[in-house]
Formats: sequence, C-alpha cells, structure tokens
Amino acid sequence: MPKASEIKRNAAIDINGEAYIVRDIERSVPQGRAGGSLYRMRMYNVSTNHKIDETFKDSDMLTLADLTRRAVTFSYADGDEYVFMDSEDYTSYSMNKDAIEDELMFVTEDLQGLHVIVVNDAPVALDLPGVVELEIIETDPSIKGGSATARTKPAKLSTGLVVQVPEHISTGDRIKVNVEERKFTGRA
Repeated sequence: MPKASEIKRNAAIDINGEAYIVRDIERSVPQGRAGGSLYRMRMYNVSTNHKIDETFKDSDMLTLADLTRRAVTFSYADGDEYVFMDSEDYTSYSMNKDAIEDELMFVTEDLQGLHVIVVNDAPVALDLPGVVELEIIETDPSIKGGSATARTKPAKLSTGLVVQVPEHISTGDRIKVNVEERKFTGRA
C-alpha cells in the first residue's frame, strides 16, 4: 500500500470497494503545518465516470485497485472514439476523446511505449512514455547563429500541441517533448 505522496497520475485507487483513476494531483504545503504536505486528487470512478475530489495527507496509506497495463499502438479515430490495438493479442480498446483529451496531444501512429490501463476489463486511461518525438509543422523561420540557449519561439507540432523551442529549430524538424512538463527537451 503506497502513501499518498507516492501516487502518480493515471494510478488506480480503491476507495470503499470502487476503483477510481487519478486524473490530476495538486500538492500544497499549508503554512503552520510541521512539514505535512496535502495532496488534492481529482479522480473518476471507473464504472460510472463520476468525478470526486479528495485531499490526503502525505502519510495517508491508499489501496491500489487491480489494474493491467497493456502495450498498445494507436489504430484509428472514429468520430469521438479512438481505437488502440493490443500489441500482443490484437484486442482493440476503444476510448472516448473526452477521457483522453490531454494525452491525445502526444499520440501519433508510430508512438512507442504507449500503454492502455485496463481496470475490470474496461480501458480507463492511457499511459504515455516520459518523452515523445513529434514533428514541427509550423514555426517562425530559424535564425542563423541562434544558439540552443538563446531565446525561444512557439512551434506548432503535428498533433496540434504548441511548445516553446530554441530559435535555431525550424519547420520540419523532429523534436523530443517531455510529456509531463510539455516542454522541448532536444532534437530527435
């Protein structure tokens, strides 16, 4: 049983016999507390998609729900449904756009290290690798002599995500983007 401080996004937690997926975590350190952080977690019920917000002390022990991580590849989009295919047994998992909207900014057809999280035989979330490679489709022209530590400019990526990149990067370049921070980390 992990402490509340060890829980990450897309973890499955068991609360009163119900499985919840953690979508967002906010850490706060209230003044006057002896080093105790509070973790406010926004969670969604796996079966009903009902949202709850709970606050835990950093030392609170939480029970993880039974979940399975399956390696998948993005297959196709059908309206608001996105279909992912299991890399081992070719099972298809269909997920609604609303449930995975944040993750879709990083999903491409050739993305390696993508997993779908399955709880009670139902796909509930996507688990992305820490860094993904994306292509720049639109940015200002590169500046000759611009160094990697110089000013930055916005760049629109193939998935629609906009990140800040150094001035020497140009349209058509493939870059690495940190998924958690949504920041440029280097050329691919």
